[in-house]
Amino acid sequence: MSLLLLLFPFSLIILLYTFYHRLRFNLPPGPRPKPIVGNLYDVKPVRFRCYAEWAQQYGPIISVWFGSILNVVVSNSELAKEVLKEKDQQLADRHRSRSAAKFSRDGQDLIWADYGPHYVKVRKVCTLELFTPKRLEALRPIREDEVSAMVESIYNDSAHPDKVGKSLVMRGYLGAVAFNNITRLAFGKRFMNNEGVIDEQGKEFKAIVANGLKLGASLAMAEHIPWLRWFFPLEEEAFAKHGERRDRLTRAIMDEHTAARLKSGGAKQHFVDALLTLQKQYDLSDDTVIGLLWDMITAGMDTTAISVEWAMAELIKNPRVQQKAQEELDRVIGSERVLTELDFSNLPYLQCVAKEALRLHPPTPLMLPHKANANVKVGGYDIPKGSNVHVNVWAVARDPATWKDPLEFRPERFLEEDVDMKGHDYRLLPFGAGRRVCPGAQLGINLVTSMLGHLLHHFSWSPANGLRPEEIDMSENPGLVTYMKTPVQAIPTPRLPPMLYKRVAVDM
Repeated sequence: MSLLLLLFPFSLIILLYTFYHRLRFNLPPGPRPKPIVGNLYDVKPVRFRCYAEWAQQYGPIISVWFGSILNVVVSNSELAKEVLKEKDQQLADRHRSRSAAKFSRDGQDLIWADYGPHYVKVRKVCTLELFTPKRLEALRPIREDEVSAMVESIYNDSAHPDKVGKSLVMRGYLGAVAFNNITRLAFGKRFMNNEGVIDEQGKEFKAIVANGLKLGASLAMAEHIPWLRWFFPLEEEAFAKHGERRDRLTRAIMDEHTAARLKSGGAKQHFVDALLTLQKQYDLSDDTVIGLLWDMITAGMDTTAISVEWAMAELIKNPRVQQKAQEELDRVIGSERVLTELDFSNLPYLQCVAKEALRLHPPTPLMLPHKANANVKVGGYDIPKGSNVHVNVWAVARDPATWKDPLEFRPERFLEEDVDMKGHDYRLLPFGAGRRVCPGAQLGINLVTSMLGHLLHHFSWSPANGLRPEEIDMSENPGLVTYMKTPVQAIPTPRLPPMLYKRVAVDM
C-alpha cells in the first residue's frame, strides 16, 4: 500500500506533463500512449518494422512515447531531408542514456557528443586527419590482408575431408574479418593469430566489449521512464570498474605505440598513432582520444559483417545476380590473380551489388536518435525541445513512392540511375547525412565491396543442403543493429586455381 501511495504523485506528474505537451504542441499522430509507460509495451521487438507499420496507418511522421520521452519517427525521403538537412542544426544533439553518458564521459567522444564546439573540433579531426583518402589508401594492405585471410580460412575448411560439399556458417568468417580489421586500423594490433587463437590482450578486449553490452542492457526500462530510475539506480561502481578496465587496456596500447614511435622516429598510419601525434595540435583530452578509438570499434565491428552477411543471403537467393557479378569479375580480374581495391572502378556491377544490399538491409536501420536542442517544426508538426527524432532509413529505402519494385534485390537499378549513399541523396541513407553523417562511410564501403568481391570471385555459393533459396530466413534480430535472425549457411565451391587461396600476411 505504501508503495502505491509513493507511486501515485509520480504517475500524476507524468500524466499532467504528457497532457500539457498535447495541449501546447501540435504533435505528429501515432498510437495512443498508455498512462506512465506510453507506447513501450506496444512496440514490437524489431522496432523499425513496427514503426514502418505504424507509418502506414498514421502517416510518414509519427509520435511514439517511451514513458514521458517523445520519440518522433520519419519514414520518407522528403521528411528525412527536412530532419537531416533543412532542420539539421536544431536536431543535431544526441540523446544519451545513462550508460552512453558513462561510456562516453558525458559526450567527450564523437558519437555521443552534443552539437557544439567540441563536436565540431573532433569531427574536423576525423574528416581532415583520420578518414582522408590518403590514410585509407595507406591502410589498404591491412584490409586486403584480412579479406585474403578469410578466403584462405573458408577454402581450408571447405576442403576438409569432413566438410567437402557441406555448408558453412558464414557469420564466423565475416566477423573475424571485421574484428581483425577494425582492431588493426584503430589499435595497430592483430589480437588473433593465423589459427584463429586470440591472445591475452584480445581476450581482455572482447571481455570489455561484452561487459559494456551487459551493463548497457541492464538499465533498459529505467532509461525510458525517468522517475523509475529511483528504483533502478546506476551501478556506479560497476561502471567505474568498466571504465577503468577499458582505459587501462587502451592506455597500454597507446604507450606501446608511443614507445615504438620514439624508437623509430616516425608515426605509423593506424588511428591510435594519428590521434597521439595530433593530440596537442587539436587540444584533445585523453578521454577524447580513448573515446574516439572506441567509437571506431563500436561503429566498425558489427556493421561490416552484418552488411556482407545480408548481401550473401541475397546473392544465394538470387543466382542470376551472383552469376552476373562473377562474369564481371572473370572478365576484369580473370583467374590468374586476385582482386584488389584498385579494381573497384572497373567493377561497376559489384559496386551496385554492395549498394543494393545496403539499401535493403542497412545495418543501423533507425540510425542513432537525434535530439532537438530547440522547439522546431518538421512536416508541419511541432517537435518540442528535448524530443528524440529517428529517421527510419530502412523504410525510406523501401518506399514504393520512391523506388520501383522496392522489395526486389536488383542491383541494376543503380546502373540505370546513380544514387549517392554517403549522405547527399535522401532516398538512400545507410550512413546517415548532415552534421552527423558517418565519417568512416568510405572505409565501410571499401571493406564491404572487397569482401563481397573476394567471396564471389573465389567461390560459387549455393544454399545449405536441402534448403531452397526462397526458404532462407530473411528476418532480423531485434536490436540497434540488424543481424540476421538465422545465420546464413551456404556451400562454397572454389572457382580459381589453388595458389590464389593462400593468405600473404602483411605486418603493419
